[in-house]
Amino acid sequence: MYCDQCGAPLAGEARFCRNCGKALGNVAVMSSESRLSRHLRMLGILWIAAGAINFLAAGGAWLAGRVILPPLVSHGVPGFVPTLVASIAALILVKAVACLAAGWALLERESWARLLAIVLAIVSLFNFPLGTALGIYTLWVLLPTQADEEYRRMARAA
Repeated sequence: MYCDQCGAPLAGEARFCRNCGKALGNVAVMSSESRLSRHLRMLGILWIAAGAINFLAAGGAWLAGRVILPPLVSHGVPGFVPTLVASIAALILVKAVACLAAGWALLERESWARLLAIVLAIVSLFNFPLGTALGIYTLWVLLPTQADEEYRRMARAA
């Protein structure tokens, strides 16, 4: 059984929720987990994994832009390419940090995490195929009105 205020699992004969402290009665207990609470942990983990992948991509782009490409300028590579690739690496690094922050904040039920995850999901839709899948999943979990109301309750309880 789960608390209807924060979604935390409850012991069989608990009188109060261990997570939020709400007094429990027959009306205050849900018999099954809510849709949002079932998916929120997985969503947080996936955003942390996406951040790690983006961090590796940023490192590879930085390596290409600062180490591999500059010597190739004398062999016909246009001079602006190493700077362009290094700049793209910086943008990917910003996205990686945002993904890691969103994943951590979703797991911690921070009040601002839902909005950040939705913005990142929209940006990630253009990163086919994994970013697109994560973006669609995030929007499916976090965008409904019921999810907004429930997430606000969960954030207040945390």
